[in-house]
Amino acid sequence: MVVTTIGVLVPARDGRHDVDPAAVGRVGGEAWRASPAEAADALARFVDGVVARDVGTLVDLAPPQDRAAEALLAGIAANARSLDLRAVGARHVDQVGTVGADGAWTGTVELTWRVGALDPSPSRAEVAVRFVPAGDGLAIGGFGPHGAAADGRLPLWLRDELAVARARDVLVMLDGDRPQARAEARAVARRVVRGIGVVERVLPGRTGPVVVEVPSSAADLEEALGARPGTYAGTAAVTAAPGTSMDDDAPVHVFLNPEITSMLGRAGAQAVMSHELVHLVTDAARTPVEPWLLEGFADHVALRAVLPDRTTLRRLLAEVRRDGAPRALPTAADFDAPGGALQASYEAAWLACRIIAERLGEQALVEVYDGAARGVPVERALARAGLPLAELTAAWRGELTALAR
Repeated sequence: MVVTTIGVLVPARDGRHDVDPAAVGRVGGEAWRASPAEAADALARFVDGVVARDVGTLVDLAPPQDRAAEALLAGIAANARSLDLRAVGARHVDQVGTVGADGAWTGTVELTWRVGALDPSPSRAEVAVRFVPAGDGLAIGGFGPHGAAADGRLPLWLRDELAVARARDVLVMLDGDRPQARAEARAVARRVVRGIGVVERVLPGRTGPVVVEVPSSAADLEEALGARPGTYAGTAAVTAAPGTSMDDDAPVHVFLNPEITSMLGRAGAQAVMSHELVHLVTDAARTPVEPWLLEGFADHVALRAVLPDRTTLRRLLAEVRRDGAPRALPTAADFDAPGGALQASYEAAWLACRIIAERLGEQALVEVYDGAARGVPVERALARAGLPLAELTAAWRGELTALAR
């Protein structure tokens, strides 16, 4: 079912705003006006085409002779099939900017969608849609650009035809505009399956459906998440909602940045995936946990017995040799640092969690994390477990100093 807005204020040339849902084309032979009613009709046909997975219906929505729009809409039909899109809806919200000399204009559209049976509920986002006059109505010329809609998101399934790979309760969608896309998607799916096994060894019974999105660039990742340009330029992956809702049952997906993950070896790429799966199964996207515990715990699970200390702590130990051991565990500001400083913060957090596991046992580390996730202050959770924060910090600094020699 698609809900559409009909009675919307339409700006006229004299500066007045008239409710005129039927207006389309030139007004008095002088200027084009946006028509919410025609936009609603185009969106209803778009939803019908996506729900029916009907290439013809969607391609017919392209402006005449616009081959790029035809290819895009045909790709969306393919994505609707391969992702088993459900609960699709579109509602015109508002006009963005002015109407062009050719009558084309951009509208903000509230879009809903759900990835098959893997998402617990629909995602919701405001997406920019370009409407173009065609015949007696409007065609759809494309989606975006970045920032044109209120939250600036452009879901991956609206970009291009995707390569999709599946395993049990796992779906990977990868931007298909690259060679060997299907093989890459299958490789990511295998990484997810291995990562689930890694997580289950520490957090048995917590894993569930996993959806992974792989854009073609960091910029596309930022558009998918409605983030400012440059936000994820140095980030390998992020676990986040594909839409704006953060309700308890809102979907959360793993997003990869191929500009970073493509430079990692097999072990590094696997560690990144396992780390993000820890965030996924512990609902980290909705849980306010102290950053050093949040990231250190995920790395502890992902890196158990994978690499020797001096390799895992390479950047941090270089800093310790230069400046001495830090006096405190990393803060939230440390996890906003660029480049090597950020990596050193991850290493510091991992070591702190490893010390907790060594001194108290791995189950105690899990209990400290779970307590913090329920809102217990980290200091209190550590004290209850038998390792006060001051004692943990002293042990952490001592081990860093010893390893840096």
